[in-house]
Amino acid sequence: MVVLPALQAELSAATDRLLATAASLSDADLAAPSLLPGWTRGHVLAHVAQNAGSHLNLLAWARTGVRTPQYASLRARATAIEAAATHSVARHLADLEEGASRVAAAIRDMPVEYWSAHVEGMRPPPHPAWYLLVRRLREVGFHHVDLDAGYGPADWPEQFVARELHDCRACWPRDGGTVSETVGEPVGEPVGEIVLRSQAGGIVSRWPRLGPGPTVEGAPAAVLAWLTGRSGGEGVTLVPVGRLPTPDPVALPAPPPWLTATAPADLPATPPEDYP
Repeated sequence: MVVLPALQAELSAATDRLLATAASLSDADLAAPSLLPGWTRGHVLAHVAQNAGSHLNLLAWARTGVRTPQYASLRARATAIEAAATHSVARHLADLEEGASRVAAAIRDMPVEYWSAHVEGMRPPPHPAWYLLVRRLREVGFHHVDLDAGYGPADWPEQFVARELHDCRACWPRDGGTVSETVGEPVGEPVGEIVLRSQAGGIVSRWPRLGPGPTVEGAPAAVLAWLTGRSGGEGVTLVPVGRLPTPDPVALPAPPPWLTATAPADLPATPPEDYP
């Protein structure tokens, strides 16, 4: 069994959660600022709806072999989002539901041999088409938090957090990193690392040799929120050399650039049994 059915189920559940949050908002709520600078909640919902269409373009590319850009251009993408941002809640919900339904149908109907076809987003590298499900899940999961409407990083499913941390590490900007390593518990003298801790305080994972910088630590969801700009570092602490961890988010470095690549460079060509 390959990972596609699990990703489809996860995407369906994530979409339902987003739709429930959107349905709880009023038209006035949509005009309030989101967590994304310069965007209202309406901008966020417009983007998620239109992102579904962009994934349909890439799914069509994989199925037909005809190069079909995700968006016509960044300018066209921005213009379309701006035009739809002031729509009513009812209109946003209709657009979101239609886009999600069309993406689900395109995924369901994709012949298995085309999942290995390579497509490319607005930035390199090209990647096999099966990874589009991961990318769409990323859009829904992160932008749900961006609505700033009661759904936060602590609400991300564990599998989503694990996968996105995996891809953060796989796409780590070696020349722009601000920390050196990711680990799971104190291991002697700190030497510059990120520490991922479980609720019980044990090791979750260790990411060595990420670049120069101090040691920071936190629970996986808190670290993911910080690395992706979804928090100011709440729940992530800096570990001074030679001392025990102290909760001092002010001392955190700025996180490194996120999503400098749209996909890891070494993805398996065919859908794996599990990812990551």
